[in-house]
Amino acid sequence: METLANLESFVRSAESGSFSAAARRLGLTPAAVSRNVALLERNLGVRLFMRSTRGLTLSEAGERFRHSVQGGLDSIQEAIADIKVNAGQPAGVLKLSAAPGFGMDYLLPLMPAFLERYPGVIPDWVFDSRPLDLIAGGFDAAIGAGFELPPGMVARELARIHLIAVAAPALLQGKRRPKDPSGLAEFPNVVIRSPLTGRLRTQVMRNHAGAEVTAKQRAIMLVNDPDALSRAVVLGLGVGLIPVPHAAPHLESGALVRLLPNWYGDVGAVSLYFTSQKLLPAKTRVFIDFVVEAFRAQHIARQLSAR
Repeated sequence: METLANLESFVRSAESGSFSAAARRLGLTPAAVSRNVALLERNLGVRLFMRSTRGLTLSEAGERFRHSVQGGLDSIQEAIADIKVNAGQPAGVLKLSAAPGFGMDYLLPLMPAFLERYPGVIPDWVFDSRPLDLIAGGFDAAIGAGFELPPGMVARELARIHLIAVAAPALLQGKRRPKDPSGLAEFPNVVIRSPLTGRLRTQVMRNHAGAEVTAKQRAIMLVNDPDALSRAVVLGLGVGLIPVPHAAPHLESGALVRLLPNWYGDVGAVSLYFTSQKLLPAKTRVFIDFVVEAFRAQHIARQLSAR
């Protein structure tokens, strides 16, 4: 009879394609995970992985075996996790990721209430705008947009990301405001590159009636970060298509004004990313529930909407 440690080492290595990444998830050393998998292969008499300098690839037998054992392993670990959740308070270091601006404006303000409720949990925040490998990085959860969803990860939508056209008041002095997004080309624009592809984004905007028009932008400067985009536009360098959460404080202070108030761009969802819903440690489960409830109670999705 194979041990749970051997089976778990195999399944997590298969999900991440790496003994090192599996070790971080399991709290073991890479050598221990490799040893567990090797013992499993020896006992079964088959090679489960094809090993190379680029990582691990499941063999044909390994793929069949993973398919057979995954469900049973999940059920066992779900039962173990349930016992642990009900046996005591959530505790431990909780590694989290979020984009700097969004994280500091919308997630850090939730932390006092979270820590008061769960004093045994220590949030370890990594603020980074770049897409991260959540499994290889050992993250318990991440909040953001544009993450690839590898096997073993799920995403729970929190809100939609809307872009609006904004500019510094001084930039608009003596100029006629555009009637629709195509008119943005009459102004200098600060344009953001996609952090995933490095390409310039072509944004289709829609109005409340459902009409769609492509925003035409005459770029005078390029950036790769929404915080940098916001600051450049506040400095009066040009018009920018800025996510609502980045534009909101500047609109409230008067540093920016909104052009085309009936138009917005929908660029996707901001989501909460975490590992398989059935296998969450208590610290991760309570964090997810807390954030989802806070977004609902504080109407944060409405605050992020351009509509």
